[in-house]
Amino acid sequence: MPDYSNLDAQVRRQLRKWPQHPQGLWHRPGHRGVWLRGRPGDNPEIAQPFLKYPGSNHLKTLPDGLWLMFSGDATEPFVDILAIEACWNYANFLDKRSRFAASTQSMLAVCPATWLRAVPPGEAVPRWRQIGVAQREPDGPLVLPVRDVRVLYALRDKHYRTFAEVLVPHAHEFFCPVDQLIADNGFRDQGMTDLMSRITVAANFLRLP
Repeated sequence: MPDYSNLDAQVRRQLRKWPQHPQGLWHRPGHRGVWLRGRPGDNPEIAQPFLKYPGSNHLKTLPDGLWLMFSGDATEPFVDILAIEACWNYANFLDKRSRFAASTQSMLAVCPATWLRAVPPGEAVPRWRQIGVAQREPDGPLVLPVRDVRVLYALRDKHYRTFAEVLVPHAHEFFCPVDQLIADNGFRDQGMTDLMSRITVAANFLRLP
């Protein structure tokens, strides 16, 4: 049986190399929004952002990878998210897929205060100053509504081939072989960059204004 804990560690190790604004991900020209990596974290002692539904403090969703695009506007705060989930078997995929299924409930992104106050590696400004939706240094978690959800599922090769042949993905779902996530600096691969450019809403427009 494969050592899934070791494979999970490989995925997290590679995802930590991804930039705060992943290559190919769309950014509206002139928009003040800011992309930040929420998971996996660089410091295990600092709590990481997670997803939940209103009224639930137990049913949290902790994606393997989570990027958040903050609106940059304190009068209209929200986030768009890109989640990355590595799925090692069929049941694991179905469980993770169900967490991002279309729903009448509103998904929330919870950003712990310690994460917001921390400075990302290689930068000089704490996150709460970068995102533009916090008017002062937070002393508690920042909870924001999720406007848009995109999910990249990384599947083992045998599942990837099967799903590519028969599965009709939903509009927010994208797929890649898990080997692409485990590969050293796999996010720099041209194929992955092309996929990331299709994940964003820019792909729905004839041209950007």
